[in-house]
Amino acid sequence: MHINSLAFALGLVGSIAPADAFFRMSCPGRLVRERLDPIVSPGAVSGHVHTISGGSAFGPSMTFQQARAAKCSSCEIKEDMSNYWTPQLYVKKKDGTITTVPVAGDGSDTNGGMTVYYLQRGNNGEKLHAFPEGFRMVAGDPSKRNFTGGLDAKAISFACLGANKDETNEMPNYNCPGGLRAQVFFPACWNGKEFNPSDHKAHVSYPAGGQFNSGPCPADYPIHLISIFYEVLYDTNKFKDEWTGNQHPFVFAQGDTTGYGYHGDFLNGWDVKVLQNAVDTCTDDSGSVSKCGAVTMYTAAECNACKLPTLIDEQVDGSLKALPGCNPFTGGPGPAPAVANCPAATIGAPKGNFVDLTTTKKWEYTGCGKDNLNDRTFPGTRLSTDDMTVEKCVDHCSAGGFSYAGLEYGRECYCGNTLKEANAPKDGIMGACTMKCSGNDKQFCGAGAALSIYHKCGNTCKNNQIGGGGGGNAPSPAPSSAAPQPSKQATSTEVSSPSSTAAQATSAKSTSAPTPTPIKAPDCPRNNCVNQIFNPTASVSASAFCATYTKTVNTNASAIPTYLNNCKSNSASVSSACSCLLYPTAPPKVRRHARDVL
Repeated sequence: MHINSLAFALGLVGSIAPADAFFRMSCPGRLVRERLDPIVSPGAVSGHVHTISGGSAFGPSMTFQQARAAKCSSCEIKEDMSNYWTPQLYVKKKDGTITTVPVAGDGSDTNGGMTVYYLQRGNNGEKLHAFPEGFRMVAGDPSKRNFTGGLDAKAISFACLGANKDETNEMPNYNCPGGLRAQVFFPACWNGKEFNPSDHKAHVSYPAGGQFNSGPCPADYPIHLISIFYEVLYDTNKFKDEWTGNQHPFVFAQGDTTGYGYHGDFLNGWDVKVLQNAVDTCTDDSGSVSKCGAVTMYTAAECNACKLPTLIDEQVDGSLKALPGCNPFTGGPGPAPAVANCPAATIGAPKGNFVDLTTTKKWEYTGCGKDNLNDRTFPGTRLSTDDMTVEKCVDHCSAGGFSYAGLEYGRECYCGNTLKEANAPKDGIMGACTMKCSGNDKQFCGAGAALSIYHKCGNTCKNNQIGGGGGGNAPSPAPSSAAPQPSKQATSTEVSSPSSTAAQATSAKSTSAPTPTPIKAPDCPRNNCVNQIFNPTASVSASAFCATYTKTVNTNASAIPTYLNNCKSNSASVSSACSCLLYPTAPPKVRRHARDVL
């Protein structure tokens, strides 16, 4: 896609800010960790594992409109639904196993995110601009294994905290008592013509003048954008006993033991007008985003509750025998070779954080809600045990005549008959129920002040499945997925004894929740063919292709264009995808912000 760079430069309001002005955005939550990269590998499985932060619309393929439709973000600025990702850092232990290195302060390795800096690095009156709609870029080269000396190489760096050493461009071979901080600075000069070229880099450049983080823009890249810079602080000191001599045991997901192949991806999901206002007005030199009046903020708890299920059925954490994607350990100095003969992984249905009891017990998963020590969500009865499972909790509550079961902190079970809206799962929000059950480490049993909530089925029985690659959720009769209604305090009274009958419990659910919308679009299929059709970088847009495909009489294999090679002449998948795209009924409206009350 091309635009007139002069018109863009004149049309957008620019900013002349102090050269040291910036604002720092925390991303306390990790959205998801898996082998996806909608920039480099749209619609397909990526070659290595990434840790992704940002908006919940993240998926295998993305458009700007999809990014803006996110229902939450693991980063703290509400108006920013961008996605930010970097390769995951692993450690190879002395016993030969490989495991993820958590972010500092996240010992359970469930929430750790990153920090994103927005820096106003204008040069001598240069105007600074917000990222335009549809903009995306990559910094760094995952195959690099030596220091090549250019600005792109200098923009990758590591800070070894607590070692009293200078920053380096490679992973240091000495321990970092305060953790290893991986850093990537993105190009800030744009050619004004492309949003995502085939190499994802040709449209941007580092400044002229020899500095990767400041200076005037080159003539061929005249539009100076706001600069972005990522920091990820890994708790490498946790593995100080896994070293072999003076050789560190760490490796990035693409098999990089040097650090030269560290990289970052950025996919714009900002409200562009808001970002431009922030560029213009947030000129404080403290970096505190709280001093930026152009934006509003999520709480850390809301960020940590913004998560997505994985779409690829493979293990990427825990105890591994090899890096996902068959990536060998490579230390250079030559570029890493392409991986060959690796068993193919596929993108499938979202892997939920619940146990499906709809058939075996006629209970459904409502979602991840909230609890309060002084005002329990389910005060009816409780059970605590070191062998807690979802089934054990549901059986306990069911035997007591309760219709709700909530699991918390891995080993606690609470029962009740009503669920107040204030404590109910939020629409489209997966929640922070990340703690494994004490009796089954394949199941999730809430977390601190977070409840994995199950409900006895009424007329319908369907789990509240949060969908990957769009931030949505499957239809459910639970309060969190109902149609928007005016905000009001729930009027039902909590039951503190199991005297209510099952029928009364079902009635309590239906009266305390808004009425579900009677109209919904059909479920879109998810496979590699569909992902390729909806690929935003495809030579023919999905809307243009489907408009002609569905109007033609010939919907056989011969009507499928050759560039849709993933479809393998499957006209049924193509027809189903196009029917979903062109469905005339708009989906129900959703809340704009996670803390908004329906």
